[in-house]
Amino acid sequence: MNSVFKALNDPTRREILELLQQRDMTAGEIVDQFTISGPSISHHLDLLKQAGLVNAEKEGQYIYYSLNTTVVDEIMKWFLQFKTKKK
Repeated sequence: MNSVFKALNDPTRREILELLQQRDMTAGEIVDQFTISGPSISHHLDLLKQAGLVNAEKEGQYIYYSLNTTVVDEIMKWFLQFKTKKK
């Protein structure tokens, strides 16, 4: 869970997740949305993959990135436990 929160701590990575919420994208398509370098975006994508927040699937010469909603569901479940009153 710590790797998830570390990944979410960066605004660029959060923006990447917002882009992937709309549709699956290649690394090149993601890079086109930012003013930072391709290698920097690649590093951000790697951290998101390590945290399990994105999936990467190779199709031909491209790698498509998608949002991993399973991890998002687990985070929401973890947060919601604090909302439940315990007596």
